[in-house]
Amino acid sequence: KFSDHEERLSGSDREEDEDDVEAALKKEVGQIRASTEQKLRRFQSVESGANNVVFIRTQGIEPENLVHHILKDMHTTKKKKTRVILRMLPISGTCKAFMEDMKKYTETFFEPWFKAPNKGTFQIVYKARNNSHMSREEVIKELAGIVGSLNPENKVDLNNPQYTVVVEIIKTICCLSVVRDYVLFRKYNLQEVVKSNKEDTQQNPSSVTEEQNSEVVKGETEKSSKEVEEENK
Repeated sequence: KFSDHEERLSGSDREEDEDDVEAALKKEVGQIRASTEQKLRRFQSVESGANNVVFIRTQGIEPENLVHHILKDMHTTKKKKTRVILRMLPISGTCKAFMEDMKKYTETFFEPWFKAPNKGTFQIVYKARNNSHMSREEVIKELAGIVGSLNPENKVDLNNPQYTVVVEIIKTICCLSVVRDYVLFRKYNLQEVVKSNKEDTQQNPSSVTEEQNSEVVKGETEKSSKEVEEENK
């Protein structure tokens, strides 16, 4: 039999052991969390599966706000801050590149911008890479219909829309975003957005584009001439 003193000591020892185990568990959990956080870097390159296209995954940052901030700064300062990047587009959502999947996904995806009482003028820009089964005309028609169904006051404006719906098809993946100031920021072209209005009026826009694209093809991104021509459309 244990005396009262011995019982108090044994109980104290058990509590200390439990405290030690609890402290060890907390330390181990902390180490696991720290390791996980290190792996989830703020910016991470992801293989896109298409030539001349790089994906950068962001952690805790809204892609639209980030890209808009970069382009706004370049448009204001007119300082060229990149040599090899032609365009920078945010991607806010992805789905399978099949019409039924796209229709189902965009019914919810478009709501923050176009569902009543929200409304705005819009255009849809489309580009496909390594994909031949999608029809540009069908995609634009169906997505425009969805935007209109969310609020009949949403109107198409191809000259200066409030919002531009960017549809980028890469293989079997559809990448989507809704961006602002697409026309003002020269189709989100980092090479063109830094040019002043004076430069545009002094030079022929088509020749400027051809010269710029020629430089890009030879020394920077090595785009094919076909891709460059499609981007100018």
